Amino acid sequence: MGKTSRDKRDIYYRLAKENKWRARSAFKLMQIDDEFQILKGVRRAVDLCAAPGSWSQVLSKRLFEEDKEAKIVAIDLQPMAPIPGVIQLQGDITSVDTANQVIEHFSGDKSDIVICDGAPDVTGIHSLDEFMQAELILAAFNITSHVLRPGGNFLAKIFRSRNSSLLYAQMKRYFKKVYLAKPRSSRQSSCEAFVLCLDYSPPEGFVPTMGRSSLEITDASGVTAEIIDGFVTCGDLSGWDSEKSYPLDIHVSFPRGESTDEDRNRYEFKDVVQPPTDPAYKEALEMKKTGVFSNMNAELQREVRKRAASQDYINSFSSKANPFVARNRKR
Repeated sequence: MGKTSRDKRDIYYRLAKENKWRARSAFKLMQIDDEFQILKGVRRAVDLCAAPGSWSQVLSKRLFEEDKEAKIVAIDLQPMAPIPGVIQLQGDITSVDTANQVIEHFSGDKSDIVICDGAPDVTGIHSLDEFMQAELILAAFNITSHVLRPGGNFLAKIFRSRNSSLLYAQMKRYFKKVYLAKPRSSRQSSCEAFVLCLDYSPPEGFVPTMGRSSLEITDASGVTAEIIDGFVTCGDLSGWDSEKSYPLDIHVSFPRGESTDEDRNRYEFKDVVQPPTDPAYKEALEMKKTGVFSNMNAELQREVRKRAASQDYINSFSSKANPFVARNRKR
């Protein structure tokens, strides 16, 4: 597979590199914002699970265009390359200390919006992946309840499943409006969507806590039958298709590839804008280069051959000891 294959298969990946976004997910936030105007008038914003930083880039671009004094805090367990104007915290979103640091950076005020594009490493076991994603959203909500002002908004990635209605009901207890948004840049074949919660209004007597589990907020009393207020597709339906492969001679600077012959000859492969700063697989790659895995495989193969030889000996002995088994095997 050549290095240009993903540019053909994923037009938004290519667009992200062309427009200096760190990841294609930047288009998802922009399309949701274009539809709901959730960043309009925002002066304080928090980006959870922020690395590599594409959503923080969008916040920086759109908030600072409207208000140069806006403040943005990005949080992630992994280190993240700096973004001008964005305060970065390398910390745990399940820690009260992290929530307190956010409020300190806002000079004691709370955020107007909290966004979270985080997701667990998928296992391929859909029920487990959906559960882990729901737990991550819960963790994001727990810290959100500490740092979000009343009337603020919350946006998080969700994996749609048969149990998603429970999550919608939980969010509906704390927000007046709950929408399910599907950006055009999110593949239609993917169960990914985004739960958008508007107008934070916690129940009377509610006390934020980081220790709340999903079992503790399953009460959906007072929630009407219409759990969500709408499923909304965001983005230009006549624009780029995230499921379609495009030839390299289509110039991405033009809508739907409407370009001249001169434009079509301008394609030039570009590397990603910001590679991972400290990827978890870095150590594994070094081990592979130094032959550690090869040595391990050789030892494993020797052990397998040794055990196979032992099993053959046992089978041979069993056949000699039991003529009936030997006759059946010949058949």
